[in-house]
Amino acid sequence: MLEVEAKFAIPDLEKVRARLNKKIVRMTRRQQERDVYYNAPHRDFGETDEALRVRYDDTGFTVTYKGPKVRVGSAKAREEFNLAVASGETLETILSRLGFRRAATVSKVREFYEMGDVTVTLDDVEGLGTFIEIEILTEDDREDAADRIGVIGKELGVDGPPIYTSYLEMLLSTQR
Repeated sequence: MLEVEAKFAIPDLEKVRARLNKKIVRMTRRQQERDVYYNAPHRDFGETDEALRVRYDDTGFTVTYKGPKVRVGSAKAREEFNLAVASGETLETILSRLGFRRAATVSKVREFYEMGDVTVTLDDVEGLGTFIEIEILTEDDREDAADRIGVIGKELGVDGPPIYTSYLEMLLSTQR
């Protein structure tokens, strides 16, 4: 599965919420997420543009691998695999024993809005600010997904340049 998404910094979440409500799109859930990112002992994920994270949220624990980003129009795409696990702490212990090192932790409050096969999230990321992400999961039609994301962004009044870096990359750049 490919995750095609565009992310934008937005100073006022309420304006976007109002536009979503006007389109009769309601929030499906709101949750706190804590993502613990790891780096591999045999290669640097920062150099290979990969990510391995353990997510803690209101629904449980998930390990996610993300492949390198590919630009698609004004969006980005990357391969993504998710697996629910019974215990995030146990998984972190296993990763540590295998030589994986914690890279950083990203904490955010995330609101989900579903529009058919499109997911819009409004994120308040600790230490970084507020953002909107517009995402489509697709098997192979990433150009069409990127075009649709652009149209939805305009309908929601999102302007400014898209952000191609991940929250992890943004957070790490503020710590240097």
